[in-house]
Amino acid sequence: MARRYDSRTTIFSPEGRLYQVEYAMEAISNAGAAIGMLAKDGVVLVAEKKITSKLLDTHAVGVRREKMYKLDDHVSCAVAGLTADANILINMCRLSAQRYFFAYQEPMPVEQLVRSVCDTKQGYTQFGGQRPFGVSILFAGWDEHYGFQLYQSDPSGNYGGWKAIAIGAGHQAANNLLKTDFKEDITLAEALPLIIKVLSKSMDTSLATDKVELSTLTRDEATGKINYKIYESAELQPFLDAANAEKAAASS
Repeated sequence: MARRYDSRTTIFSPEGRLYQVEYAMEAISNAGAAIGMLAKDGVVLVAEKKITSKLLDTHAVGVRREKMYKLDDHVSCAVAGLTADANILINMCRLSAQRYFFAYQEPMPVEQLVRSVCDTKQGYTQFGGQRPFGVSILFAGWDEHYGFQLYQSDPSGNYGGWKAIAIGAGHQAANNLLKTDFKEDITLAEALPLIIKVLSKSMDTSLATDKVELSTLTRDEATGKINYKIYESAELQPFLDAANAEKAAASS
């Protein structure tokens, strides 16, 4: 039945489904995992890198940072899915944020930025001759209206705010673990080992610095400056070692 209705994004099936949009979401389920967690004093994002080879130049753009991107001084994101599609949406977000700042001389509210890109994603499911963006994005940000925020968007154009969320490969197991282990008043220091532990449960292989990207978004209370930090290999290694040891102990 599906084959009669999945040739175009604009055709509904008799059950009211848009198969091409569902297929785009399925593509994300096969991509490297990305997990976000909202803490009292910041937001943590972690992601699994799929592109690993000894021949890669790890300092090249697009290799060193495959999954994590800074959109503005107060917003960052992690992606799961087609990186080429993600690049288009990331540039769109950066342009929207700078246009808003140019017009109003203040940072763009996080949800408004997310909604603007999701409106574009929804348009690609409604008009013929286009395909949905095959990427899901986790947005981490801070603004003066709602403080620290974490949003997730999918190819349909839907988005929602989350306390903790996993997307990509193994997301169901990761989300089940988050439901049991996440606490409302968690701090950033507690969130870092927890989010690495959740990622290790969703990956088939052991954690290594060339397979994982970790970033945090925090705010300096004294100056009000938003700090976006991507953890380098030396900073990341202790968290990975602890998670690998715990995983090995649990399996033995």
